[in-house]
Amino acid sequence: MQANQTMETEMATISYAIEGKVVVVTGGTRGIGLDLAKALLAQGARVVVCGRKQAGLDDALAALNGGDQVLAVAAHIAKEADVDRLFDQTVDRFGRVDALVNNVGMNLITGVVDAEPSLFSKIVESNLTGTWLCSRRAAQVMREQKAGKIVSITSIAARRAAPFMGIYGIAKAAIEMMTKTFAQELAPFNVQVNAVAPCMVRTGFSQPFWSNDDLHKEIVKTIPMGRIAETADVVHPVLFLCSDGAGFITGQTLMVDGGASAV
Repeated sequence: MQANQTMETEMATISYAIEGKVVVVTGGTRGIGLDLAKALLAQGARVVVCGRKQAGLDDALAALNGGDQVLAVAAHIAKEADVDRLFDQTVDRFGRVDALVNNVGMNLITGVVDAEPSLFSKIVESNLTGTWLCSRRAAQVMREQKAGKIVSITSIAARRAAPFMGIYGIAKAAIEMMTKTFAQELAPFNVQVNAVAPCMVRTGFSQPFWSNDDLHKEIVKTIPMGRIAETADVVHPVLFLCSDGAGFITGQTLMVDGGASAV
C-alpha cells in the first residue's frame, strides 16, 4: 500500500497542469473514483462526482472537503434521464466539461454458461451501457467546446478470461472497442478518448479476491512486479490522460498491470 501512502506527497510535486479543469468522475464516492477525485482537487481541478446513493455522496463530500470546487450528483449512469441531469448540473455549475472519467464498474460473481439473462443484462448495463450513455453526453458537450478528454477504466479482464469475471470481462472488452470508435468520431473536434486497464486493484470491489491469502498469492504469481495494484497506480495514468500532455494520444488502452499482460 506504499503507492497510496505516497500519493499525497506526489500530488504536491507532480503537476499535470489541470488546474481549473472541470472533471466528471462516475462512481466517485469510493475506491479508485474517490482517490481520483482527491487527486484532482489536489491538482486544482473542479470535480463532479456521481453515485447512486445520497449517503455515499454525503460521505464523499465530507472526505473530499473541496467546498465549492466539488459538485455531487445522485445518478444511476445506466438511466438516460439521470445522465442528462448529471451533465446539465455540471454545465450549470461550472460552465463546461473538460474531462469525463468513466469509473463505475460492478460485477456479480457468476459463470457465463448458467447465468440468467437478467443477470447478464444487469452487469452489462452498469459497465457498458452506463459508460456509453455518459460518454455520449459528455461528447456532445465537448464537441461544441472543440476540446475534451474521455477516459474509461476497463480491466485486464477485458483481455484475459478469469473465473467468475466472464460477463464483466465481456462488458469491459466492449468498452475498449467503444473507446476506439468514440476516438475516431471525435478526433476532428479535438476530443481525445482513451482507457486505462488495470490488473486487480486493492479496493472494496475486489476484496473477495485479495483478502483471501491463498487466492492473493496465486494472483500475484501472474504479475511480474510481484503485487496487485493500489489505487494510486491507476490515478496517475488517468490524470495524465486528462491533461494537455496527452493531446496526441487517442483511441488507446493503457495497461496498468505490473507487466501481467506482457507474459
